[in-house]
Amino acid sequence: MIRVSDTAKQKIVNLMAEDGFNTRDHFVRVGVKSGGCSGLSYELNFDQAQQDEDKVFEDNEVKLVINKSSFLYLIGTTLEYSGGLNGKGFVFNNPNAQRTCGCGESFSL
Repeated sequence: MIRVSDTAKQKIVNLMAEDGFNTRDHFVRVGVKSGGCSGLSYELNFDQAQQDEDKVFEDNEVKLVINKSSFLYLIGTTLEYSGGLNGKGFVFNNPNAQRTCGCGESFSL
């Protein structure tokens, strides 16, 4: 399960509307891929096509879809949004990550 903070929810709703998506019919696809300075990096996209091996969750009125291979890496993660002076963007607070890079976009287990 992935949690979505209130600030992340607001940003997702706004970005989806700007891109022609809506939270009722579309979802946020969250994943993990090889790469980044710590070994694994996060992926975050809007989508409308669900795959057979996807796991579907909903938190804070946001539908999230995670492919089977990324699921174990993301259990317990909270998706947040930071809009401060030190940078803007989505932040993954992942309790499974043993090491993260300075930008927060990659991690290792």
